[in-house]
Amino acid sequence: MERGAYFDPNTSIRHPTNNPEFQGYLIKQSTWMKEWRKRYFILKGSKLFFAKDNSISPHGMIDLSTCQTVKSAEQKAGKKYAFEVSTPDTTYLMVAESDKDKDDWIGAIGRAIVKASSTFTSEPNEDDDGDDSDADSDDSSDEDGPGY
Repeated sequence: MERGAYFDPNTSIRHPTNNPEFQGYLIKQSTWMKEWRKRYFILKGSKLFFAKDNSISPHGMIDLSTCQTVKSAEQKAGKKYAFEVSTPDTTYLMVAESDKDKDDWIGAIGRAIVKASSTFTSEPNEDDDGDDSDADSDDSSDEDGPGY
């Protein structure tokens, strides 16, 4: 049985959630009521989706491309195995089932944040200083394409 896609009400984009990089249950603090609720999380690309259980379409999404940090938050949450995911708008508090699960989630989310960051995708070549002074200056015409 395939889980349904997440429909983003702000952009009207449907995000498929099958074949995730990481998934599992966490306890998440609700944004408004501050109650702790068990949710099924699905990490796919730079998106972290959450649903009431693993067989239904997610009802929420955290865009990890805007994420600033993912780190342990046991003192802040007052709960063992707690961690936080911080975006410019919201800090999400979550609790894993064990120390290993917490570390696995922090690692998976951290890798997704790095992959989504512009520095990962557009890092310049270390050998390239941008100086093309050794290029053949006599051939300034591009008509024949690049002169390799």
